[in-house]
Amino acid sequence: MTKPQDEREELDKLREGIDRIDDEVLRMINQRAQLAHRIGEIKQGNLYRPEREAQVLRRVAATNPGPLPDEAAQRIFREVMSACLALEQPLRVAYLGPEGTFSESAAQKHFGSAPTLLSCATIDDAFRAVEAGNADYALVPVENSSEGAIGRTLDLLLSSPVKICGEVSLRIHQNLLSKAESLASVKRLYSHAQSLAQCHEWLNKSLAQLPRVPVASNAEGARLAAEDGESCAIAGETAASRYGLKVLAANIEDDPNNTTRFLVLGSHDAGPSGRDKTSLVCSAQNRPGAMLGLLGPLAAHGVSMTKFESRPARGFGGGRWEYVFFIDVEGHQQDAAVAIALKALSEGAGFVKILGSYPAAIL
Repeated sequence: MTKPQDEREELDKLREGIDRIDDEVLRMINQRAQLAHRIGEIKQGNLYRPEREAQVLRRVAATNPGPLPDEAAQRIFREVMSACLALEQPLRVAYLGPEGTFSESAAQKHFGSAPTLLSCATIDDAFRAVEAGNADYALVPVENSSEGAIGRTLDLLLSSPVKICGEVSLRIHQNLLSKAESLASVKRLYSHAQSLAQCHEWLNKSLAQLPRVPVASNAEGARLAAEDGESCAIAGETAASRYGLKVLAANIEDDPNNTTRFLVLGSHDAGPSGRDKTSLVCSAQNRPGAMLGLLGPLAAHGVSMTKFESRPARGFGGGRWEYVFFIDVEGHQQDAAVAIALKALSEGAGFVKILGSYPAAIL
């Protein structure tokens, strides 16, 4: 038998083996769906539990034997969970649109492809969609590693009844997109102000004289660039494919580790998952040592603070130049140390609002 014949026979056997495994995988996925269905019958009510999904994804990474990377294995299981949940409780998830934004990508990363995604024109509209019951959850940006906090999201968290029930971290790769053939052919640039700031140095070096036109979102910039062959836009690969644009320059962000953090908002927060965060907003009393009264209990009880952000009080009992403070800590509000620290903090604060406890970002 010749070598080519041996190889063909080996390929046939390998493919038969893959087919058998595929059949078994399909059978077991449907068996999993049946178990999930039974859990839904027992639980009733809200079936989406962020803490349970986080535990499953962490276990996948911890037990993954390879050669698939942990992140690839987790993405597969995310889609399996997404499809199983959709059989029982189809979700509607609002996000900051239009289609092709990084917010849409973050929503797909967190919820998988099964939910119905609802594009919202503004962050306010995404909040209102959950408040009014038009969406089960919303996904909104809260901070960028290069440009800091998204003030509008923080302001709405202060006044809205929604709860934080999850977070998503998304690496942001900015691309210069256009229908033009080269950089020399473009006459204007559309982009969201945040992305202009994230690509400031590259733009000054490569397109210093090009007029920059701020727009409501990167996807909107991509849409405008698709209608105008002499323009370009800064956006992600999703927007490029959605609007039929070429990538004239890839990864033009100034910081190669550029990351945006998004919050998942709903009518409930999450139970303890084993690796959680708690977010709150508070004000300090107008007296000496007030800030120590806020932060001292966290240190005294060994609770690690991961974020401290001040914002104008905006009518929450504050006059001019008075502020509220947004704080993230490690741990769940049901954890003993966190619960004691938050109780002590409340006693020394002007007011405290717990925004939610939720699993720390997985991927």
